[in-house]
Amino acid sequence: MKKAFITGITGQDGSFLAEFLLAKGYEVHGLIRRASTFNTGRLDPIYADPHEQGAAMFLHYGDVADGTGLRRTIEKVQPDEIYHLAAQSHVRVSFDQPEYTADVVATGTLRLLETVRDHIIASGKSVKIYQAGSSEMFGAAKPPQNESTPFYPRSPYAVSKVAAFWYSVNYREAYDMFVSNGILFNHESERRGETFVTRKITRALGRIKMGLQDKLFLGNLDARRDWGYAGDYVEAMWMMLQQEAPGDFVIATGESRSVREFLDEAAAYIGLDWSKVVETDPRYLRPTEVDFLLGDSSVAREKLGWKPRVSFEEMVRRMVDHDLDLARQERTLTNAGHTAELRRASQG
Repeated sequence: MKKAFITGITGQDGSFLAEFLLAKGYEVHGLIRRASTFNTGRLDPIYADPHEQGAAMFLHYGDVADGTGLRRTIEKVQPDEIYHLAAQSHVRVSFDQPEYTADVVATGTLRLLETVRDHIIASGKSVKIYQAGSSEMFGAAKPPQNESTPFYPRSPYAVSKVAAFWYSVNYREAYDMFVSNGILFNHESERRGETFVTRKITRALGRIKMGLQDKLFLGNLDARRDWGYAGDYVEAMWMMLQQEAPGDFVIATGESRSVREFLDEAAAYIGLDWSKVVETDPRYLRPTEVDFLLGDSSVAREKLGWKPRVSFEEMVRRMVDHDLDLARQERTLTNAGHTAELRRASQG
């Protein structure tokens, strides 16, 4: 049984990846940050008490900002594959918290790489690493963007991801480590955090449909993104680590749509005229915007055999259906006067 270690396992991608690897017969270990409230909701469907016979997923408290703790966990787990997904991943927030973002995204990756390098030397064990890059690294670069496109980051988050990318390349070349960078374009799902624009849209439209909310405030409606389904993209991560040699791969659908077009698709599906309920708010605009991202994943399709399965329209429908169901639950709780339950439901 192979062992996989996932940083950021409680996030959207981490939960999909954990499901995928468990289905492949892996023993899965995940790094979680300690919090005063439970933050493992996305893992509930696949979590089993580690005391039970046959349990194959184990969670470890830690943080990529804590190098000592990270080192101890790696030595304890002895993983065959590491999927490094942990990050402060909200682009707009990175302008408000640039130092924290750099410490977690850039230096956090460096800590992990150095930890694994020492572990390999001490144990003699081969370890493969997947490092999560981002299409935001391309920023203002002319589309379509592929592995040869020069990076032009436009946010502290993107700059930090560029640093993490080059740290990974450097460790691969300097120490002959198996480190692959996945440059994933936007990938969404019903598990996406509610502060990200796609989920913010579907969550709000569901609540507006059920009479729980009046307005939706957004930033730049003309920004264009290459949106795919997160469940498809985690398979590409795994495929990268099954290759004989490491590399860097763009993962994208090859189609780009604006935030406005996402609104059109989501609102039309539930019969709403979004122009009557959506307003723009300058607070949601970035100091430096990324206008147009469009990925060329030809290399991944040829070398990995990867391709997206879920269409844009199906992805939007899944998200809207999920959030409309949440809104119905909220409506029921509201009608019954259960305000405490309502607050929990509104948090997903």
